[in-house]
Amino acid sequence: MHVQEWLDTVPAAAVYAVVGLVIGLESLGIPLPGEIILVSAALLSSQHTGVDPVILGVCASAGAVIGDSIGYAIGRKGGRPLLAWLGRKFPGHFSEGHVATAERSFQKWGMWAVFFGRFVALLRIFAGPLAGVLRMPYWKFLTANVLGGIVWAGGTTAVIYYVGIVAESWLKRFSWLGLVAAVLVGLTSMLVLKRRAKSALPGPAAAEPETVPAAD
Repeated sequence: MHVQEWLDTVPAAAVYAVVGLVIGLESLGIPLPGEIILVSAALLSSQHTGVDPVILGVCASAGAVIGDSIGYAIGRKGGRPLLAWLGRKFPGHFSEGHVATAERSFQKWGMWAVFFGRFVALLRIFAGPLAGVLRMPYWKFLTANVLGGIVWAGGTTAVIYYVGIVAESWLKRFSWLGLVAAVLVGLTSMLVLKRRAKSALPGPAAAEPETVPAAD
């Protein structure tokens, strides 16, 4: 069943809860299709009077901020052994190359890596735990986390909602296009990161990377 069709079968409160939960778990570090769920729910709100886009945006933003914060706490407590464990459990997402790519982003951009990482599918999973592992000052992380979560979740909800309203006569077709577009954006960003990750893989004689504090 299409994601939007499934969401249409459950009460509005359940839609808010599912969106917040999925985005929260994705932000915490669990690979889940948060963006696809959010796009589908926002499209649903444009044609379903029972789903309020404002509440939806608030729930999505809250899930993003809370999930990232929990991921930060877990990463700060677990350190690099946690990244190694995640690499064994989710090699497609937490490989050495992916971690090295994300680390370079954090070292170069600091708190802005948390903010802009919200808009990149794979970095959404990394941001919280990696910021904790690198011991980024919490106030910097929280500032970037809150701003990024609100702009990404609230902005995505608003854009998709108003596009759905304007294109009401094409809504059925657009729901598919919106879902496909979200998937393509996610896959494209993932492929780009994988390509960069290959070049970031340490050589056989390379030493174990040391923890580098996040830049300002």
